[in-house]
Amino acid sequence: MALKRHKPTSAGTRGRVSVKRETTDTHNTPYKPLLKSFKKSGGRNNQGKITMRHIGGGTKILYRIIDFKRDKFDIPAKVASVEYDPNRTALIALISYLDGEKRYILAPNGMKVGDKVISGETADIKSGNSLMLTNMPTGTVIHNIELIPGCGGILCRTAGSSAQLLAKDERFAHVRLPSGETRYIPLLCRATVGQVSNLEHENTVLAKAGRSRIMGRRPHVRGSAMNPCDHPHGGGEGKAPVGHPGPLTPWSKPALGYKTRNKKKKTSRYILQRRKAK
Repeated sequence: MALKRHKPTSAGTRGRVSVKRETTDTHNTPYKPLLKSFKKSGGRNNQGKITMRHIGGGTKILYRIIDFKRDKFDIPAKVASVEYDPNRTALIALISYLDGEKRYILAPNGMKVGDKVISGETADIKSGNSLMLTNMPTGTVIHNIELIPGCGGILCRTAGSSAQLLAKDERFAHVRLPSGETRYIPLLCRATVGQVSNLEHENTVLAKAGRSRIMGRRPHVRGSAMNPCDHPHGGGEGKAPVGHPGPLTPWSKPALGYKTRNKKKKTSRYILQRRKAK
């Protein structure tokens, strides 16, 4: 994929940088049996209270049902199309199995129409194939990793992300995640070989507020631009420095470095090396 820098023919295109996606959905028509309605929450929970700020609006979209489990074993499939998904940063691929069933999967980097993929314990170490960690050699680059056998891929699903299988012992595999954390993952968990597609996504520049509103992002007002009654950073003459160590949230909680993880959490024993040194 390559980046496209737009000519400044208007204020909205000045500085805009987009990605030339290598997709085959020329008519933008997804596979209808794998679509379902997608109701937006506006950042509200089941009580109607806003729990995530700056969310709302955006264009109407349909959800694509993605096969994160890859539980159709030992049946080869052929890539029918590589498509854009408005619900995620990565591209998705429509694969067609020999028995006629079609499913959407996360498209790994370099996947093209006509490629063949398979999920099974005898599959080759090839981009797009799904295997158990116990059947992969050390050093393999993987994505869509399970944490519990059979639960479906949870880790490394965003554009350009990947993890690396470092070592294996009797029960667990040592996997280094994109954050730098090294974690124990059961050997019976499945993962997909390769790196997630759309590597250049992080280099895109929206260039105008309207594109953020189309994506469902509402304006984010700085705390220093508010009054003292609305935010701890508010008030003062000009840009007054913050009178307390570190930035705060509107509810006077530390915005950075606020540790919320319970030291007695059961999953802490599965972390071999944390992403941040203590």
